[in-house]
Amino acid sequence: MNKTELIDAMAADAGISKAAAKKALESFLGNIQSSLKAGGRVSLVGFGSWSVSARAARDGRNPQTGATIKIAAKNVVKFKAGAELSGSVN
Repeated sequence: MNKTELIDAMAADAGISKAAAKKALESFLGNIQSSLKAGGRVSLVGFGSWSVSARAARDGRNPQTGATIKIAAKNVVKFKAGAELSGSVN
């Protein structure tokens, strides 16, 4: 399912226009992004939680040449599925 298909499904389920569903989805995603950017954590009980974790700098290898390269440190987003979501796919 892509973003357009999700918007269509949300509009049909909620009985709202596609424009309203798109606005709601973009608001949802924007609020998650801003919370994570501020260093917070977002939890939806039963669905899952998003958090930010720091990844340390490390050495890597170029697979074509075998040369050692430096991989910079960065923050990464992690998602952990909730029990209900995990149970629904098994």
